[in-house]
Parts: sequence; structure tokens; C-alpha cells
Amino acid sequence: MIDKKVLDRILNKVEKPARYIGMEQNSVIKDLNKVKVKFAFSFPDVYDVGMSHLGLHILYNLINEEEDFVCERVFAPWIDMENEMRKENLPLFTLENKEEVRNFDFLGFTLQYEMSYTNILNILDLSNIPLLSKDRSDKDPFVIAGGPCAYNPEPIAEFIDFFVIGEGEEVTLEILRLYREHKEKEWSREQFLKEVAKLDGIYVPKFYDIIYNDDGTIKERVVLDEVAPSIINKRMIKDLDSMFVPEKMIVPFIETVHDRVVMEIFRGCTRGCRFCQAGMIYRPIREKSVDKIVELAEKLVESTGYENVSLSSLSSCDYSELYLLISKLMDRFEEKKVGVSLPSLRLDSFSIDILKEIEKVRKSGLTFAPEAGSQRLRDVINKGITEEDLINTVSYVFKEGWSTIKLYFMIGLPTETDEDVMGIKELAYKVKDIFFDLPKEERKGNLKVTASASCFVPKPFTPFQWMGQDSMDEFYRKIYLVKNSIKDSKVVFNYHDPKLSFLEAIIARGGRKISKLILKAWEKGCKFDGWSEHFKYDTWIEAMSEEDIDSDFYALRNRSLEEILPWDFINPGVSKDYLIREYNKSLEEQITGDCRLQCRGCGIKGCTMTGGGNN
Repeated sequence: MIDKKVLDRILNKVEKPARYIGMEQNSVIKDLNKVKVKFAFSFPDVYDVGMSHLGLHILYNLINEEEDFVCERVFAPWIDMENEMRKENLPLFTLENKEEVRNFDFLGFTLQYEMSYTNILNILDLSNIPLLSKDRSDKDPFVIAGGPCAYNPEPIAEFIDFFVIGEGEEVTLEILRLYREHKEKEWSREQFLKEVAKLDGIYVPKFYDIIYNDDGTIKERVVLDEVAPSIINKRMIKDLDSMFVPEKMIVPFIETVHDRVVMEIFRGCTRGCRFCQAGMIYRPIREKSVDKIVELAEKLVESTGYENVSLSSLSSCDYSELYLLISKLMDRFEEKKVGVSLPSLRLDSFSIDILKEIEKVRKSGLTFAPEAGSQRLRDVINKGITEEDLINTVSYVFKEGWSTIKLYFMIGLPTETDEDVMGIKELAYKVKDIFFDLPKEERKGNLKVTASASCFVPKPFTPFQWMGQDSMDEFYRKIYLVKNSIKDSKVVFNYHDPKLSFLEAIIARGGRKISKLILKAWEKGCKFDGWSEHFKYDTWIEAMSEEDIDSDFYALRNRSLEEILPWDFINPGVSKDYLIREYNKSLEEQITGDCRLQCRGCGIKGCTMTGGGNN
């Protein structure tokens, strides 16, 4: 256990000391001497961000429900706290028992975005855990990782002992039970890795080697140990109603990104947007029942005191019984002034009746994601909405009294032209015109239209995984094409930093050689790369030069359909043949319909959509 006097002295010098003290409502503190397996869960970002992650709350409570196991939390300390810790030689500790992280059996990271990877190294260093898995001994914790970015584990394969591919609710307990057996039988570190590699969904990088062609592409993957499978199949929860779900959530003392109850209503998506990794890797769609959601929402509101319930999924408006669910939730919560919100809305599946239910408690801004400015490009990405959908929906909401609208777009999508780009401005202006075309007495509030553009990053396991990214010069040219054309104070245009998206593209589709780049960037001072004020683009470029990393090879290059990709050994459920078909259809500007209406043959097993999933 760390020196509490030193910690108290440090906490008096830093902003938001509540990030580091624990003791929040619904947190769990166990006697570490009485449990058999100790798991430290880390969201590799600052507390305020990590505490808004639903997966943390699920796994935290899941593990702590087991008598023999304990889960404690650790986050990346903010810059001021890290400086004081290094000055005082105070190692990184968990929030619950203030125990040194290196004294746990596992340090588990959730990988939600690639630009958190330098924070992983920083957390390991602050914990006095060797950065490279090959340097760890039997005395060190097993460093494991899961989450959406684990579907391409190779860029951080040198740092992680093993990865969990897919959904973690079942496999996490399998791992901890196996480790309990490992301690009882006094296995070595190597023996445990061989045993855990036999579990479905587990990838142990040290049991594989990569052989490269002269041009830097992959020639083959070699399995080095017979216990290691050649293909890693993702883990998937089949029935969400019977799955473990916490009935309480930790309530932070300070404001976090999402101060609300987050209710997951289903997993998966049937829309098939070609840029969306989540829509592919979380298939098939699985819904929770209305009664189960309402029951859990009541328990969570009661145990947290939150005044808003957010219905979370990839496309919440596609929940098959959404109106019934909203009605039941409003019946339960309206008198208590507890609001219900939908994080983002599809323009075509939008229901004004649902909005009318939601606004009984409070009216907030609405967010829509057309993604592309023209119908042609929306067909390329298979967004499946039309301009008419936008006009009809926005007309409805303005008549109902909303006046703050956010529109999300991407710049740099495959086959994009300047005409497509300028469609962003035209759509935003169209929304403004719809508002002012209303009779004056029908307009409510002060109109604000915000168009936000992110830079397209091709991701593994999408039909666009073979596409090159726009150069930074091209990103900036397109951004300023839109920015300079908007002359109306009612329309605001925001855009993401192309430099950050460029780095994200290199890491997202990188192989094991990118581990050297991440390590070098961290050694040169990179951390909190997702925070604009701390992102050191020039330092990353220096690191690339020093490690002889060709950025164009990873970010800008189109890949051939025959190339072996770094993540090809992982089976996400969706077949490569399906991704190739969708890739070709994108080039032909053809759409693929919702697979709720007809099976599209994506190859996913266990799918209950019309026609099954294996056609």
C-alpha cells in the first residue's frame, strides 16, 4: 500500500483531487488479503473520461460480485498529478485500496481509441511494470487488453501479454477462474499463458511470428506453439437478458463526460454503413426486452440519484419496441423529473411521437448524422438516408419547438469530390432555411445549426479497410472549402484536427512494427494524444523518422484485396467475402438494404434476422 501521507501532500497541490481519492457512492472496497485474484481495471485516460465508460461499470461489478475476486480502478493521472508523483517517487495506485498497481494479478486495459496507446505505456511506467511483455517476470501482473481496438491488436502486441477479442462479460470470469487454478497449482507465467491461449477469444502475441515481404507487406503469420489457434474467434454474448448487468453504478464526486444512467438497449447494428467498424464487429443484433430495461433503469436511478437515463446503442432508434420502451420509462419517471435521452438519431427511423414523449421532462438539442453532404456519397458509404428524410425530420422538430440542431459529417470519404464536400454547407443552410420558412409565430427559440466534420479514418473489418486516407493537405483544402463558404451566423462549422486523424490511421491499420513508433513517441514525451492541448504532432513525426516508419505506407496507401492484413487472423463473425462485396458495391455507388428486412449474407453465425446469417 502506498504512503498515505505522501498522497495527502500531493493531493493538496493538484486540480480535481477527487480523481484520485475513490470512496464514491457504490464503489466496492474488499480486503485484498482475503481474495484470491486481484484485477486492476484501467481506462487509459483521465478519470473524468474513463468513469463515463459503460464497460467499466459492467466489468467492475461483475468481478466484485465474486467472493474470491476483486476489481479496483486505475486511470491515467493528469499532468499535474503525474509530475507530483514522479517528484515524490509515488507509484501508481488503485482508487479503492490505494494499493500499488504492480501488486495486482492483472492490469486490464480497455482499448476504446488508438490515440490512448501512449497513455498505456505511461501507466505501465508509473506502475513500475516493464513496458515490454518479454521483459516481465513471474512477479509482474499479466497485462491484458480488450475493447473495439483490440480487433487489431498488432500495434501494441509488444506491450500486452494477451488480448480478449470480443465481448468480455463471460470470458473475463473464465480467465480469473483459470488464474485461481494457476495460483493453486503454482504454474509458471509461461504455463498460464499456454492455458489461457486455449480459451476462445484469447490472443497471446508471443505465440506468433510475422514474416514480411521485401515491400513491407506481410508474407505470412507463423504459429510458434501448438496451443495457439491460427484463427481467433471473437467472443459474443448470445442473450442480453440473461447476461450480467449491474444494478448500481459508481457515482463520481466530480462532473464527468456523462453524468447520467446509461442503459444499453441492444448490441449490434443492421444498417451496414461501410465506414463503421462497430456496425461490423458487434453483429449480430441482440435486443434486451422492454421489461428488463425498465426494471434495470429503475434500480439504477434509485441507486445513483441521476436525473437522466440515456438509451445507448449504435442506433437507438432502431430498437424494435422503442416507442413502448420510451412510454414505459416516461410513465415511471415523469413525476420524478427524470429525463430520457437518445444520444443520436437516424433521420429515417426518427419518430416525432417518441420526441413528444421525451420532451415531457426536458427539451435539449438534437443530433443527426447525415455523414456525407451529397446523396451520391451517402450511397457510397451505404448510409441509407435521403435529403427528403432530413427535410421531413427537421420540419417536424422545428414545429415541435426545437431550435438547436447538430449535424455530423465526415470529410475524406472514399470517392469524395468537391461537390460532395460542399454539400455539407448546403445541407446546413437547408436546415436553416426550413426554420426561417416557418411562419414567425411558429418559430420557437433561437436557431443554431452546428455542422461538425471529422476526418475519415479507414478501420479494420470494414469494407473501407483497403482504402487509403486523404493526405493532410487534401483534408485541409476540403475543410477550408466548407469553412470559407459559410457566411451565416446561424450556422457554425467545426472540424477535427487532420493531424490527429492521420496518426490514428497509421496506428489503426498498423502491424507489429508500429509498436516501435508508439514506444519511441512515448519516450519523447507523447501522452494524452487525444487531447488537443497535449497532442505533439511534430514529436510523432520525429519518432517516425527515427524508427524509419513510412507514414504513407500505413495511412495513404490503397491495399490490394489479396494483401494479407495485420488483423486477418481474427474472425469478427462477418466474412471477408462480404466485406469485399461491399467494397465493390461502394465503388459502384450501390446501396445494401437493412438486414432486418432481408439477409444480406454477411456470414455472421447466430443471427436471427430474416433468412439467417449464413446465406
